[in-house]
Amino acid sequence: MNRNTQRERIAGPVGWIEVAIDTPAQPPCGLALIAHPHPLHGGTLDNKVAQTLARAWLQLGYCTVRPNFRGVGASEGSYDAGRGETQDLRALVNHYSATLAAQLELQATALPLALAGFSFGAFVAAQLAQTMRAENRGIDHLTLVGPAVVNFSVPVLRQGDGTQLAERVLVIHGEQDDVVPLSAVLDWARPQQQPVLVMPGAGHFFHGLLTPLKEWVSTWHGSTNSD
Repeated sequence: MNRNTQRERIAGPVGWIEVAIDTPAQPPCGLALIAHPHPLHGGTLDNKVAQTLARAWLQLGYCTVRPNFRGVGASEGSYDAGRGETQDLRALVNHYSATLAAQLELQATALPLALAGFSFGAFVAAQLAQTMRAENRGIDHLTLVGPAVVNFSVPVLRQGDGTQLAERVLVIHGEQDDVVPLSAVLDWARPQQQPVLVMPGAGHFFHGLLTPLKEWVSTWHGSTNSD
């Protein structure tokens, strides 16, 4: 993403996971994991939307981690329809939460945690948030961009009692998305009364609109301290 981006491999459930890490100049205030789009359709950690989400969280002072899913780049294993990918993302949460918390002299559970994903990655991020909620591990921020609700069963984000999978949830979708129609996302969001931010004129990959996408994510989640 930039000249300071570091790449390394972390041991996962079925082998090595390749990750790209960006760290702010000041001590990080939290950890953000970003999940890329479908690995069988060209999705990698270098995807422009995934990089944009990482830039947004880096701007907010978070250490950002972007993994390559199974079978992509130097990551071992093979595509597992979201199941193994969710397990791998959880392994990275465990590893980097412990590592970063130790550096900051915090308990791992006290470290602010953000999950973000684009398309298939949004499905994986939401699945991990659901799993961690069931285990009573809170997520501070959850950002889903262009969630792949057509081909995958993206979890419900907002329960009937108003509780959410994360403290702050943001769903962003392109008005002219021709991969995951906006109408399908609204059909998914409507029963749970989940707001959706619609980016006018944006297609699935937000061509020409990546800077506004970054700024909106940064503004939305960065407003937490002023609420």
